[in-house]
Amino acid sequence: MKRIIERFKLIAWSALWVLIAAESGFSQGHFYQGKTITMIRGGSPGGIGEMRTRAVATFLKKHIPGNPNILLEFMPGAGGRKAANHLYRGARADGLTIGSAPGGMVSSAILGEPGVQYDLDKFIYLGSPNSQSHYVFFTNAKLGLDSLEKLRSHSGLRIGAQTVGHPVYYMGRLFAYVLGLKDPKFITGYSSPELDVAILSGELDASANVASSLVKQNPEFLDKRLMDFHAVMEIPKGDKHPRFTKLPELESFVKSEKERKLLALHRTFRLAGSPFLLPPGTPKERVDTLREAMRKSFADPEFPSEYKKMTGEEASPLLPDAHEKAIKELPRELETVEFYKMLGGTQSLPPR
Repeated sequence: MKRIIERFKLIAWSALWVLIAAESGFSQGHFYQGKTITMIRGGSPGGIGEMRTRAVATFLKKHIPGNPNILLEFMPGAGGRKAANHLYRGARADGLTIGSAPGGMVSSAILGEPGVQYDLDKFIYLGSPNSQSHYVFFTNAKLGLDSLEKLRSHSGLRIGAQTVGHPVYYMGRLFAYVLGLKDPKFITGYSSPELDVAILSGELDASANVASSLVKQNPEFLDKRLMDFHAVMEIPKGDKHPRFTKLPELESFVKSEKERKLLALHRTFRLAGSPFLLPPGTPKERVDTLREAMRKSFADPEFPSEYKKMTGEEASPLLPDAHEKAIKELPRELETVEFYKMLGGTQSLPPR
């Protein structure tokens, strides 16, 4: 009889746990059923930023229990800072507001730019659809700088970019500094197509560019050996681009911990991609639901092709936990931040 009673108790407890688990799943599905999520895009309508946001929103709607509607709201201003400030201070933390910010919101906070009223570490990160951004440094093959020794001995290399502060400008200066180039000159004022023409014509000598864009838009640079390639910066570190596996990684040239932290800071700025985030204080069960929906969205077999169709770029998702970890591990030391800001300016590169 005792065994029978114990067995009935076990069955009763098992049934109770099943009901609790079912109720928990139902409650979240019931919460989002018939609801509308407002997704605040930190920028103006149009452009790749909007397309990235829409691509993710389509799959989130599919994978959030209850399949809520998602309404896109644009909030341009200060490179994403206005939207980030609103999410931090003004948005309701109820799981019905999601931010879609440009990566600049991360660098703005770390670099202490004016107008930042938010704490990066208090946001709740859902991930990013784009995190991979390998950069390569190259020179016109007509210069004959086909070795590191020749590159370093060449004085006054003319390195082109779009504008001061543009990622290509900063990467050009970063490569020049860490590779130890002699008296490089940084020349701006080009659009991306004009930059390619200027390097091919000999008006410029060198540039840094995103590896995937270069392979897609200028395959002749590699196939016809029109350029000599010298180094790559892997973002994320350790991720190899198939066309540049033999290039040395930029970090292999660092001479100090100060320089290593400089690269780590820039790498994480680029790795952050286009952050999707929640206001501080969003209830944990809704955070868990939305994070799981984001994981399922990125893992959806249809996501890569749909994302590429909408944005023109390959998806390189950063999952929620990895996104949060990257933000927490950002170097914050004043020396590193000031060094980074100086390197992105217009003054001559400092001696190493």
